[in-house]
Amino acid sequence: MADRPTVLQKRTLDKDLDRLMQVEDASKYVSRKLMAPGISLIFLGLAMLFAAVYVFDRPGAGLVIAAAAIAAYMAMNIGANDVTNNVGAAVGARAMTMGQALVIAAIFEILGATIGGGEVVKTISSSILDARQIPAGMLAWIMMAALMAAALWINLATWLNAPVSTTHSIVGAVIGAGVGALGPGPVNWRVLAEISSSWVTSPLIGGVLAAGMLYLVKTFIIYRQDKVAAAKRWVPVLIAIMVGTFTAYMVLQLETRGAFPALYVALFGVVVGCVTWLIARPLVHRKAEGLENRNSSLRVLFQLPLIGSAALLSFAHGANDVSNAVGPLSAIVRVSVGQQLGDEAGPPVWVMLIGALGISVGLLLFGPRLIRLVGEQITKLNPMRAYCVALSTAFTVIIASWFGLPVSTTHIAVGAVFGVGFFREWYTRNSKRRIEYMRRKAEVWMLKEPDDPNTHEVRRRYLVRRSHFMTIIAAWVITVPASAALAALIYWAMFALFV
Repeated sequence: MADRPTVLQKRTLDKDLDRLMQVEDASKYVSRKLMAPGISLIFLGLAMLFAAVYVFDRPGAGLVIAAAAIAAYMAMNIGANDVTNNVGAAVGARAMTMGQALVIAAIFEILGATIGGGEVVKTISSSILDARQIPAGMLAWIMMAALMAAALWINLATWLNAPVSTTHSIVGAVIGAGVGALGPGPVNWRVLAEISSSWVTSPLIGGVLAAGMLYLVKTFIIYRQDKVAAAKRWVPVLIAIMVGTFTAYMVLQLETRGAFPALYVALFGVVVGCVTWLIARPLVHRKAEGLENRNSSLRVLFQLPLIGSAALLSFAHGANDVSNAVGPLSAIVRVSVGQQLGDEAGPPVWVMLIGALGISVGLLLFGPRLIRLVGEQITKLNPMRAYCVALSTAFTVIIASWFGLPVSTTHIAVGAVFGVGFFREWYTRNSKRRIEYMRRKAEVWMLKEPDDPNTHEVRRRYLVRRSHFMTIIAAWVITVPASAALAALIYWAMFALFV
């Protein structure tokens, strides 16, 4: 009988080491989930410290510091829920990776908030409620309750994967807290009517612009015999229009009020657009070398303008929606130092920085979930469609920010996505150009008779998922009353506990 081989390893020790490795893997998994909340708490602490540096020697410093923490929390919720609209289309069209989208959006959100966010902050902080009818101390608590209610509501919506409007949330919360404190008297109903009308018209404008741009792209580029040659001609023009328009807007934002006539600003934008066209033309031609005459080649050529439009939309969102976080904080700060609301003074720079940085932190930590919903699950987006969505949304939001209207970027972006989807449904069935193109392309083309069952099947198939449409509309409808009721409850609780 042969001797058994000598066992050199101790099985008990191996089993113990396996258990230790499993414990280590489990702890890494748990710690990874706790990393984002931990970084969020660190940011809230830094926001409080930042505010304390500016107001520690002033009356009401404690209230301002607490409000800074809530505003930072609100800003992170905006970044997690709302900034998805900026880059969701680009990610859904695979023009950029999730990491690239997050970094680009974070940078341009900060630039937009700090450069162009002042006008909308004034509207949120001093125009919705008539400060002359509210005692200064009570106004600070009203804004504190509004901040807390809106942040909690947006946090819940993010957890439920519902892209609600952060603008609706804060406007509803300010109204609810004001009505809960003093009744409907202090509410500026004229301003509220203007804001509400912009909520109705802005998504329609965004959808119409996106559909119109897609029509032009299909007419002049997609359904042409030589797609690549058409794209080489028109893509630099699209880039030039985008850059020239944005440059004119930036001049209007940065100039001393009234320093340049509107005609000079427009001419400057045209000059910058022409220079951009001269630069973009050889870049696009170089990128088009070796590409086949196929739609997949257009995806490559549209990546650059799509990335630019996503960055522009992030800037526009920062300029408009930072007010949702720092508008109430700005009111609290000004009340605490004895300033009058409603004058021409803009919000403090440090207040704007808290909002801008908070939006970027929230986007980087919690944004990817809703980016996939907006960019992939409503309707199928390729780079051409995504470019139309992003640019139309950016233009609509920039115009609204210029006039100081706190529009919903969520409304406009999702409206543009639906506009593109519904336009595709119409265009697929009714475009004579598309039918002629498909006839030329196919070896045999046979039109279906109206009573052909296959025709009914085509009509039954939709390019837009109606279930997401109804879910998002429902979330929009309930946001204002829900945030208003929550703000009133929080105000009553705060008043009972602290006042």
